[in-house]
Amino acid sequence: MRNIDRFIILCIAVNDHVEKKGNLSYLSWAWAWAEVLKIDPAARWTAHEYGDRPAMYLPDGSAMVKVSVEIKGDIKTCVLPVMDNRNRAIQNPDAFSVNTAIMRCLAKCIAMFGLGLYIYAGEDLPEGSAPQVDPDLVALIAGANSLDELTKLFKRLTKEQRMTHIDAFTARKKELTTPPEAA
Repeated sequence: MRNIDRFIILCIAVNDHVEKKGNLSYLSWAWAWAEVLKIDPAARWTAHEYGDRPAMYLPDGSAMVKVSVEIKGDIKTCVLPVMDNRNRAIQNPDAFSVNTAIMRCLAKCIAMFGLGLYIYAGEDLPEGSAPQVDPDLVALIAGANSLDELTKLFKRLTKEQRMTHIDAFTARKKELTTPPEAA
């Protein structure tokens, strides 16, 4: 996965899509997967099986699920216990609880690519007053085909736009200056 693609995922605003259950915040797996498909229509995910079972059952009666996600050739894998809505492991979980855990694990695995990652870090939601990254501008940066084109774009921006999007510029510059065989 290119650095600019990672930056684009990190820049997706999730605040309007965060749901709460009790005192826990989470992203809907369906919304998160829809965002992934916008970035990579060929993205895939897999719920791993343990023999003929969708979860790995532990000696204490609890269970773990495992999900892998592939976005633009980059694969990440996460595990998650089958839990109740208070985040406590369920003893001898039923099919619905296992399925719910798989979908939660999918959302967590997507977050490992950067989408809403701060939610899983236990942090508060970012402040709305912070400068917002412009997805259209990030797309322009990602589309720059040369350092000259990237520099011209940078010079056209305001100081605030430059500061807000500096990580995207840095990532694209690195891609443009790294030989293909070293990437």
